[in-house]
Amino acid sequence: MTAAGQPIAEQPSAIEVFKQRNFLRLWLAQLVTQIGGNMVLFALILIVRDATGSNTANALLILTFLVPAVLLSAVAGVYVDRIDRRLILIGTNLIRGILFIALWAVGENFWLIILFNTAVSIVNVFFSPAEAAMIPKVVQRNLLTTANGIFILTLNAAFALGFALLGPLVVNITGSAETVILIVALLFFVATIACVALPSAPPSGEHAPGSHEGAFGTVVDAEHAVESTIAELREGIGFIQRHRSISWSLLYLGITASLVGVLGVLGPDFAEETLGLSARDLAVVVLPMGFGIVMGILLLNAYGKYLPRRRVIEGGLIALGVGLLLLSIAGPISQFLSQAEAASDLVDLSSVTSLLGIVVVLAFLAGIAYGFVAIPSQTQLQEDLPEDVRGRVFGVLNMLVSIASFVPIIIVGPFSDLVGTTVVILMVATSILISGVASVVLRGPLRPEESVTVADPHAVDPIAAALGADRPTWYEIESKGTSGTQPPEAFGGDAADRD
Repeated sequence: MTAAGQPIAEQPSAIEVFKQRNFLRLWLAQLVTQIGGNMVLFALILIVRDATGSNTANALLILTFLVPAVLLSAVAGVYVDRIDRRLILIGTNLIRGILFIALWAVGENFWLIILFNTAVSIVNVFFSPAEAAMIPKVVQRNLLTTANGIFILTLNAAFALGFALLGPLVVNITGSAETVILIVALLFFVATIACVALPSAPPSGEHAPGSHEGAFGTVVDAEHAVESTIAELREGIGFIQRHRSISWSLLYLGITASLVGVLGVLGPDFAEETLGLSARDLAVVVLPMGFGIVMGILLLNAYGKYLPRRRVIEGGLIALGVGLLLLSIAGPISQFLSQAEAASDLVDLSSVTSLLGIVVVLAFLAGIAYGFVAIPSQTQLQEDLPEDVRGRVFGVLNMLVSIASFVPIIIVGPFSDLVGTTVVILMVATSILISGVASVVLRGPLRPEESVTVADPHAVDPIAAALGADRPTWYEIESKGTSGTQPPEAFGGDAADRD
């Protein structure tokens, strides 16, 4: 029963969704392309690092993944609404497969890598909205929540599987980062074949064929989309200026987004210079960090309702800063613990005190802290936005977060080339730690509404549904029969949709 006394509708299981053949084809296309794209990201970082020896070059590479999405998303949406989405899925997968072959063929030519990867990122902008819009076409209405949850889970898992596991695994087995790109190109051709079997999804309503003036109408709509985006950007900035809590949520999200970019730029150098590992062993950091983020989600799901959300975010920032600081001095920590263990001569703790063991543990704990910042920040931002402007303003705010994350990515590459990666990581960790402390000090004590709140009893969390949970949110709101008593604050499930 919900707090309102209404029975909780049981969500269909993931098995029911996978019985839909067209959904299975669409999901397989998503699985191989998302994992493949992250495998290519890992491979390209290694190739650029080996070819240039420059973190600045890696920063430019990371930007080619990010900039097209920020600049072209609004325009891409216009064209996706005007073309058969099945054809978009087929075309974008086929084009990306061809572009990956081109990336494989150019070897270590840095500027050609930048050119072709930018082209891949532009095509990605058209693929993503078409894929999301195709889901209602391949499943019944009552299966939509579970189907969306499966796609969200796949999206979140793809980075760990592709970037941290399969990419490094293929590189270590074959001894060549270029081979990863060729394998991924083949995966995209497999995804193309899967999309060919999908049902047609032509535009409907005002976007149906013959309802506009052909290509000219599409161009006009694209121009309107750009103008609308600029207008909404101004609206979003104005909204931020009027609402201090929005600014803090954006700051938290900007920190997490920037950290991902910074680790992407400095990752190989960090593994070599700071940890004394091979650049190809970056998975030693990324994989346990990914598992830590998953653990963070589970902990929030189980215990988040007992803690004020802002304190969780601030505690997560402080813990994340401390974790990165300790990671940057993992070598000396390992030496100290090894000497202490040898001096005690009681228990063999070599597996724990080894550099590898310390890095894995610290990265795992840092991943938990990252989850404690990113997930509730997304939830807080969603709750602070009025419903009538939530969609438009949230899209603009996401754009602002992405733009804000560009700045540190651009700066850390050249700066680390001058002063060293370890120094930069120490500075980044210190900045995150200071931001957590600053939030506690500057925002002051919790307001009453930040301590206790009532969650929406009718909200449905797609991830919980995809996992087969029999509850409508990350937490179950039970009616205790005590009037006037509000349940503790909890993290809303909708945040996971965008994490």
